[in-house]
Amino acid sequence: MRSLLFLYLLWAIITPIHTQAQSQKDSIFIRKAYDAALSSGKAYEDLRSLCKDIGARITGSAEAAMAVEWSEAKMNSYGFDKVYKQEITVPHWERGTKEAGWVRKENGELMKVHLLALGGSIGTNGLMEGELITFPSLTALQEASQKEVVGKIVFINQPMDEKEIITFRAYGGCYPIRGNGAVEGARLGAKAVIIRSLGLPIDPHPHTGSMHYNDSIQKIPAAAVSTQDAELIQRMVDAKESLEFVLEMDCQSYPDVSSHNVIAEITGTENPDEIITFGGHLDSWDTGEGAHDDGAGVIHCLEALRILKELDYKPKHTLRLVFFMNEENGNFGGKSYAKIVKEKGENQVAAVESDRGGFAPRGFTCDGNSDQLAMLASFEPYFTNYDLHVFDPGYGGVDITPLKNYYEGIPLFGFVPDSQRYFDFHHAPSDVFENVNKRELELGCAAMASFLYLLDKNL
Repeated sequence: MRSLLFLYLLWAIITPIHTQAQSQKDSIFIRKAYDAALSSGKAYEDLRSLCKDIGARITGSAEAAMAVEWSEAKMNSYGFDKVYKQEITVPHWERGTKEAGWVRKENGELMKVHLLALGGSIGTNGLMEGELITFPSLTALQEASQKEVVGKIVFINQPMDEKEIITFRAYGGCYPIRGNGAVEGARLGAKAVIIRSLGLPIDPHPHTGSMHYNDSIQKIPAAAVSTQDAELIQRMVDAKESLEFVLEMDCQSYPDVSSHNVIAEITGTENPDEIITFGGHLDSWDTGEGAHDDGAGVIHCLEALRILKELDYKPKHTLRLVFFMNEENGNFGGKSYAKIVKEKGENQVAAVESDRGGFAPRGFTCDGNSDQLAMLASFEPYFTNYDLHVFDPGYGGVDITPLKNYYEGIPLFGFVPDSQRYFDFHHAPSDVFENVNKRELELGCAAMASFLYLLDKNL
């Protein structure tokens, strides 16, 4: 009995000492990860190369094919244990060469607008014009009568809610005007639908993005004008001017093509068959350079794996980096990846995604159960000195979400940077390398490397 009591007391003394020592060891490693990212990092140059040497990377384009080649070569250059491509089938849509729009006032005066076709839209088959009818929201359009809309060009001037502190909520509130606007307009007989760009600042940059059609309803062209032009149009509408809209677009869809997810791994030392997947999407829209969306995300993850290798970290689980193709207009990279790894019988134990821009890191969210959320919360003290404070329930990411369909209970984690400027650049011509801050990008890479380290040790 005395020996059992002695062993219990010894355990009670040793356990907190061991826990404290491990915590200190983890903190030291995280400090090293930050030092590596900030003092000798490769992230900024890698992002510059992706944006400038490759460019915008819409699925099915030559640039997307070159991005696959660039990614495989870059991963190989860092000496990861495995680098390979995963073949997938993706859609192919092209914007074309003609894309222009004007507002015609009743006195014949023309005002040229900054306009982009929405991704997946059909073209206009030459110059299209019609009376412009304006609605303040998608709901208002849905409530209109066919008599009001038939034969006209619809303009939906629904702004993102600037009162939302988390700007992704404002974006989510407006997404339906882009996704469903053409269907709702066509249902009432509209010739085309124009929307206000999904962006918070008032500027001349139009924002593209995916939209969809309903096969049972006639397809009509869909485009977005800049917020600056939306404000000008609204002022003319408020002045009771009768307006027409003139546009031309020759965008069209082509047959699906073959592309690839690009994958790199560091093999686990204790549980190599248990895989932590992490990554972002390699594709982007064809305007700008896809610097924040999602060049920064793939570079966060590439640099994180490079840092872990540089620090000679030997993970328990296999760490698998995935550059997903086709998040923007179909998510076939994410859907195909989840299906393929399940069919191979792989054991996916967690997934992490970065797809919210290259701004200063604020934390991570978790789509998981109470135990997984508790694990995430336990990471917060390690990041206090690095200005991260968001460790909450939330969304993982578009690319990794399909894993939920095949792996019940898998935790999905999303990297959370500051969101205030993201929708200045999202899907716009201004999403270029010059608008990514070097230090903020590097801090995001360090946060991702540190998070993967803690996740691997605590799963």
